[in-house]
Amino acid sequence: MPRYKIVVEYDGSPFVGWQRQDNGPSVQAALEAAISAFTGERTVVCAAGRTDSGVHALGQVAHFDLGCDVDAKTIRDATNFHLRPAPVAVLVAEQVDGAFHARFSATQRHYLYRILNRRSPPAVDRHRVWWVPAQLDAEAMAEAGALLLGRHDLSTFRAALCQASSPVKSIDHLTIVRSGETIAMDIRARSFLHHQVRNIAGTLGLVGRGRWSRNDFEAAVAARDRARGGPTAPACGLYLVAVRYDADVARSPETAALRGVR
Repeated sequence: MPRYKIVVEYDGSPFVGWQRQDNGPSVQAALEAAISAFTGERTVVCAAGRTDSGVHALGQVAHFDLGCDVDAKTIRDATNFHLRPAPVAVLVAEQVDGAFHARFSATQRHYLYRILNRRSPPAVDRHRVWWVPAQLDAEAMAEAGALLLGRHDLSTFRAALCQASSPVKSIDHLTIVRSGETIAMDIRARSFLHHQVRNIAGTLGLVGRGRWSRNDFEAAVAARDRARGGPTAPACGLYLVAVRYDADVARSPETAALRGVR
């Protein structure tokens, strides 16, 4: 049974999230319906990360199995045809080894959080940024955010309904940069707690406004208590940018055979 890996872009605004649910449209259900429309098969599409309602993706990765071989370009183009008019697009499709799993094989997830920092509200970027009209000090936010690099107990940024077995996570990369009216927080790690990025963004927003100092932020992290953290930033500013894998895990069976890898 061939397995296919797809890279997906979507605007999360009209969806209840990635995961199929009874209370509204989901990205997963849209993809499964599109694939079924041209293959006649019912399949389950598994994602690298179950993004929440309103969260966007530039490079979500997912996989699914089919009962017969289909050309990868056909997978991409036919799925996109049947996805219309939903704001979801398959950017890349490829056949991979059956051992590949979009979620469990991932070695790093890369998120971006965007803040529009100006007095006027967004028009073009409505539902795609967190609008903060009060002036933010991006350098102070970056200085405080750097405290999170490395391995920490991140209970302060963990949602109450988080199902992770441990609150201890390692953050590989975290930068905060201003470009004109936009502040971008770029964060990368192997895995994240539920709402971790949004809770970090919301808490650093307090630092940016001057309500908290770097020491206040450090104390909140050390408290390991969600009640000591700042607010949860809106979902609309969050993007899953990319998911990374060890090269051999995502290699297609044909390429693996050529290199003597199984």
